[in-house]
Amino acid sequence: MPDAGPDPDEAGAVRSGRRLVALQVGQFAAAGLVALAIVAVATSIASRRIGEREAISDARTTTVIRAQEVVTPALSDGVLHGDPDALARLDEVVQKDVLDASLVRVKLWRGDGTIVYADQPALVGTRWALGPDERRSVATGRIDAEVSDLTKPENRYERAYGKLLEVYLPVRTPAGEVLLFEAYYRYGLVASNGRRLWRSFAPISLGGLVMLGLVQLLLAWSLARRLRHRLEERERLLRRTLEVSEIERRQIAGDLHDGVVQDLAGVALALSAATRRPPDSTADGRVIAESAEAVRGSIKSLRSLLVDIYPPDFAEVSLESALADLLARAADRGVATHLSAGGLVDPVPDAAARLVYRVAQEGLRNVVDHAGATTVTVSARTEGAGVSVEVSDDGQGFDTTVLAERQAAGHLGLTAMRGLVADAGGTLVVQSAPGEGTVVRATVPCR
Repeated sequence: MPDAGPDPDEAGAVRSGRRLVALQVGQFAAAGLVALAIVAVATSIASRRIGEREAISDARTTTVIRAQEVVTPALSDGVLHGDPDALARLDEVVQKDVLDASLVRVKLWRGDGTIVYADQPALVGTRWALGPDERRSVATGRIDAEVSDLTKPENRYERAYGKLLEVYLPVRTPAGEVLLFEAYYRYGLVASNGRRLWRSFAPISLGGLVMLGLVQLLLAWSLARRLRHRLEERERLLRRTLEVSEIERRQIAGDLHDGVVQDLAGVALALSAATRRPPDSTADGRVIAESAEAVRGSIKSLRSLLVDIYPPDFAEVSLESALADLLARAADRGVATHLSAGGLVDPVPDAAARLVYRVAQEGLRNVVDHAGATTVTVSARTEGAGVSVEVSDDGQGFDTTVLAERQAAGHLGLTAMRGLVADAGGTLVVQSAPGEGTVVRATVPCR
């Protein structure tokens, strides 16, 4: 039989599965990009703040060193009284060893708010109110730093530098008077230190986040593909189940039509004819007896069909006894039967037992309906992690061409059963040749 090409339903399922995979991966990727952007922004902000804190800490350290190691040794009591020589010597040291590109202003304050020295001469001798933090620094010796308030009049000469960071701490004159040393740093350089710190570890942090995102994307792709395969497998199994159900309905309808319906129709005709002829006790008794026998046969056939429709409950019935019941129905049709089930290890899992039962049922139905066999043997045994069943007969057999023709004619019982077994992870093989009988062998995993 020529290849009929791909099943449109299966092709549609594949396309639907691929769209599902693409949609899920796209959603995961979008969520990952949003998370990456949020983390990147948060990392950037945090790193810059850390950088600024580190830069401020460096500025505090630098101020302490310059105040104690450079300014204090050059500080004399004459500075307190406005001695020009003392101020000149101190200014020379400040200009040479303290001021630089980042530190742009130095001031020395007395506790009453008088500026006794500044590298801006116009500020020397002016008096301004000290803030609470500055007074606390003088009183406790605390080193502090804050953004300079350039709106204050004492800071009017620093406005040209833009945003500044001021660091202040107490120093002592040779006479022991406490002065407040105040240094002003360009805040842009502080911020640049933060950016430099961010740039130093941004490639590592963002690179790690990107790698994590890629790994998660690959995992999402893998999980989505597995989900697609599971959905396709489920669709195939459902399709196989519907095919087998349709085949069984047709078979039951055929059995009813060719068996019970015909028998009961014959009984009805015989009884109708008996009512139309003159009474004859002998003939009437024979008709009634034959009709009763036909009805009993029909009841037996109906019971067999009920068993086909409602397979046994393997929670209460063993697989061996269920196979024996199947063979008993074949024996009622005049076929010699044999059962070999000594190799079964109980309990057989319910799903495996049901599939083995259905394979045996389909095999025996073909033997009774088509094989013309006189003997049939059913063998079942446990093999490793699975159960195998074999239905063999001594009937007329057939070749593969006949099997293809039967399949084309709509006899799909074994074909559909092979699909069910395959979907469960098992195998079903049919071996036959003209005049040599048929063997149907299936292996089903126990899971």
